[in-house]
Amino acid sequence: MPKQILKLISPIPPSVNHYIGYRILTVNGRQTISVYKKPAGKIYEKEFINLIHTQVRKQGWKISDNKFQHYYMDCDFYFPRTDMDANNYMKCLPDAITRSEVIWLDDRQLCERVNKVNYDKENPRIEITIQPVDYIGIFENENILNEFENTCIDCKRYLGGKCSLLKDSKCGIVHKEIKDNVCSQKKIKKT
Repeated sequence: MPKQILKLISPIPPSVNHYIGYRILTVNGRQTISVYKKPAGKIYEKEFINLIHTQVRKQGWKISDNKFQHYYMDCDFYFPRTDMDANNYMKCLPDAITRSEVIWLDDRQLCERVNKVNYDKENPRIEITIQPVDYIGIFENENILNEFENTCIDCKRYLGGKCSLLKDSKCGIVHKEIKDNVCSQKKIKKT
């Protein structure tokens, strides 16, 4: 199956300073800080989510139910001014994409990359390309994972794929027992 690629163009979202606000609340006599989304963030999110839904339908993007699938979000920024910082916009943008509920399950799956910063006073925007990463867990790609798992099949720990080291490795959890795609805990089944 060919790798999915989704292209989006976003207006410049509110910076983190204009997206999130803080207020002090008193609850049961104790003060606590409450975080809230400012109006500019709510407006951006609503409009951008509508655009996302349209583009997902148009481009045929299918969300994966694999919570361990990661995605690259490559961003080319076109700011209206030279005094703007791309890092200040990497909160509202991914939050809106996550809330659309049609691209990924959770923004923990996201690998953000700022590829370029240019300036376009006439047409400020962020050009975004989203695609699944090649790696799966600790493995560089699906072929390496398959080769590794094929060596597991005759191991006592394999149990039809239920080996904790194998399952953790597919989720990206590093164990000292697996180095250079070789498991030191392999015990051959007796036939």
